[in-house]
Amino acid sequence: MSKPDLLVIGPLYGPTMAQLDAAYTTHRYWEAADKPSLLGQIAGTCEAVATSGGHGLKAEVIKALPKLKIVGSFGVGYDSVDVAACKAAGIHVTNTPDVLTDCVADTTWALILSTVRKTVSYDKFVRDGKWLKGNAPLTDKVWGEKMGIIGLGRIGKAIAKRGEGFGMQVAYHGRSKQAGVTFPYYATPAELARNVKILVVVTPGGKETDKLVSAEVIEALGPKGYLINISRGSTIDEEALVKALATGKLGGAGLDVFVEEPKVPEELFKLDNVVLQPHVGSGTHHTRTAMGQMVVDNLAAYFVGKPLPSEVPETL
Repeated sequence: MSKPDLLVIGPLYGPTMAQLDAAYTTHRYWEAADKPSLLGQIAGTCEAVATSGGHGLKAEVIKALPKLKIVGSFGVGYDSVDVAACKAAGIHVTNTPDVLTDCVADTTWALILSTVRKTVSYDKFVRDGKWLKGNAPLTDKVWGEKMGIIGLGRIGKAIAKRGEGFGMQVAYHGRSKQAGVTFPYYATPAELARNVKILVVVTPGGKETDKLVSAEVIEALGPKGYLINISRGSTIDEEALVKALATGKLGGAGLDVFVEEPKVPEELFKLDNVVLQPHVGSGTHHTRTAMGQMVVDNLAAYFVGKPLPSEVPETL
């Protein structure tokens, strides 16, 4: 019996890819020299696509696969998948929520501590032999400070819980005030920024949150404030952020994501008030294995006619 066709848009976590290769006839879109030809070859049989938040799924690919019924996206964010086109074509879109919450929250805290307490700069200070010439400059503190969270979803709440462990005063901004949440709510990102020292961005990407953290928000956070972005590069006005860091109008930033990944604004490389990471919020073997298993489980459920474990709300 032949295996179902599966189009894989971009490279996935190795063990996940091995499972997909075993269960399906996989077609590696990113390796195809003639992508339209590949799509034409599988157009009459391919019902499934596997992708990730970084590679997404464009409308032209969806249009080229009239039999497509299920998309398994590796990652909690799916703004790079054209969900509207999928919904219009009756295609189910799934993602991998929950399983990455704690590791992303841990990464956020690594960024908070390394940015505010200058862990990375201190490491370089020692390696460059500067300690031999004198003590390192002092830093700000984290314990007991005010932290604002933009996007109090699963990950935002996990970050807030860790903040409470640090004796912090937590506040938040979102599309609306949440019932049952006791943290102070601010109606705008700028208002939140004016009232905290550390501002963490955990909101989803997409058009609704494009440059949500504007130049106004960055200015409101100010020269004694710190900005941590663990969401998407698009949620921050990157040009305004770079300028504020370079001119001292923002105290510091910890960034896991950027607008044109993996391209990072080179102006940031020479600044010691910013910590840079290569989009590794969920980058542990444990979490990536769990994320991959959700992709495998969603695809498998579709092909045996069972309910999908984690379909996104828009296509339910």
